[in-house]
Amino acid sequence: MRFPEQVAAVLREAGWAPGRRDEERARRWGLELSAYASWDGRQHTFFAAAYDALAEFGGLAVKQSGPGAEVARSPFTLDPTRALHTAGTLAEFGRLLGTRLFPLGEEDDGTAYLAIDEGGRVFALDHAGEWYLGASIDEALVTLVTGRRPARVREDGTWAAPAEPAAEAGPAEQAESEASA
Repeated sequence: MRFPEQVAAVLREAGWAPGRRDEERARRWGLELSAYASWDGRQHTFFAAAYDALAEFGGLAVKQSGPGAEVARSPFTLDPTRALHTAGTLAEFGRLLGTRLFPLGEEDDGTAYLAIDEGGRVFALDHAGEWYLGASIDEALVTLVTGRRPARVREDGTWAAPAEPAAEAGPAEQAESEASA
């Protein structure tokens, strides 16, 4: 089973089904966001991982609240236009991680923005910092829906590996270990 039943049920309620793909909308979003430039000229760059995530899950609005497994669950919407203005922020965070990021949407009506990197890892950015949600869109959705505690991204672009809270790994090593898993 791709998702735990609880997660699959929440996603189905929001409009997802296995095999769901809206490639035209994903392409349209990619073009729209790539055409936007921040005040200092930075732009979003659309790439395959963002395309795949948005083709399958784009447009979902998950309405939830209440306690989760470790943190409160909050609503989120997978619509990158809600994070259009984050080109500069995502460029800076991407530089720290050594990769490019593309917006996926927002959490809790804009209190956090969701983004995906070229390797498919998903992050949330809010007023308190940046958070690693998972090595893939699937892992990130499980984190968001179940209220798992995301790993805080440190100032050097690393975070504690979810399976080993005390483990230290940099972005390149984390991507390598995630690829071998």
